[in-house]
Amino acid sequence: MIFTTTSSQNFEAQFEELLGRGKMDMVHVSTIVGSIIDEIKKDKNSALKSHIAKFDKWTPKNDADLKIDVTLMKNAYDVLDKDLKAALHLAYDRIKVYHQKQKPKSWFDTEENGTILGQKVTPVDSAGLYIPGGKAAYPSSLLMNVIPAQVAGVEKIVICTPTPDNEPNELLLAACHLCGVSEVYKVGGASAIAAMAYGTETIPKVDVITGPGNIFVATAKKMVFGDVNIDMIAGPSEIGILADESANPSHMAIDMLSQAEHDEMASSILITTSEKLAQEVKKEIENWLIKLPREEIARKSIEERGAIIVSKTMDEAIILMNKIAPEHLEVATNNPFELLPYIKHAGAIFLGHNTPEAIGDYVAGPNHTLPTGGTAKFYSPLGVENFMKKSSIISFSSKAINEIGEACAMIANTEGLTAHEQSVRVRLN
Repeated sequence: MIFTTTSSQNFEAQFEELLGRGKMDMVHVSTIVGSIIDEIKKDKNSALKSHIAKFDKWTPKNDADLKIDVTLMKNAYDVLDKDLKAALHLAYDRIKVYHQKQKPKSWFDTEENGTILGQKVTPVDSAGLYIPGGKAAYPSSLLMNVIPAQVAGVEKIVICTPTPDNEPNELLLAACHLCGVSEVYKVGGASAIAAMAYGTETIPKVDVITGPGNIFVATAKKMVFGDVNIDMIAGPSEIGILADESANPSHMAIDMLSQAEHDEMASSILITTSEKLAQEVKKEIENWLIKLPREEIARKSIEERGAIIVSKTMDEAIILMNKIAPEHLEVATNNPFELLPYIKHAGAIFLGHNTPEAIGDYVAGPNHTLPTGGTAKFYSPLGVENFMKKSSIISFSSKAINEIGEACAMIANTEGLTAHEQSVRVRLN
């Protein structure tokens, strides 16, 4: 589990294995997912009910049974423990304030010759949000997906979440009421993605689909992309930590385990310049593991996909971490902001000894739906812009087209597009 950049003979091979941590073998599930999508497109609600019976172990009585009654949401909210309710409200308020600052604005620029150029930003008409709900329920994911869509101004928000044995999670229902959503469907997996992408008699077709899920959900999102937009193709959760000798080994250990307890496929990677810290963190991981209710999951994750790397310098550590491009990156050093300019690739960056990754999952404010598996090199966190689109604005005066129209006509002519050329020339003096 611990290896150094200098003494480990197989460091390059071991590191390459870490870089491949997020690869999901979508090939082996693509046939299954493709069949599910085809069935939904063809048989719609009938296929949905069949899939629910197969995967969630209950059979909807009718089409209306696919939807969760808003009364159940309000009842769940009303009986919620007051402290937990306050915590949810705190999270809601902080997430909303953060995302309001993200909202892009339309703009226009006028040139002296009368040309007006600009950009018009418009929300999509509808969004489908997938909220996991198989092994556990995630009301925090509901907040993180609903709030940016609402801030963007999306008129129609559709939510799909699996409900095994037809038992919706009460906390998730309460969060739905808090967010003011009314269209929540008891559908999960690839079936839900297909239903939102193509529509059924009950579930409307949407313009964009967001939200995390398992390999079947990720594969379905990849397959419907183009018919609808998606946020990203997210894999198992992960954390990277850059630490020096000032870091607390117990804190580092439990922070690594905070991702490991998610899933056996989760990755936890610490890179430190301190051999002493590395050894202490290894011991602390074992001390913490035996206290965790999800010990079996976390242990398998740490043993199979966890790593502690001892680097020669912090510069080398940063180079390695940029190659990893982790979903979450903690910088546990005395002067973390000094390192920030050199960190290029990470979904979310947590700076300082008092900033655990978990604070970002719930109440900090930034979105916790983040790129995984190294895709932080080209993907961004889920945000308001995922629910908006841009239109270019162009307006030319007579003076303006006479100033630069000849150049336009000339280029069109060289491309052999005569109608393009003439559509400009007929407007020139």
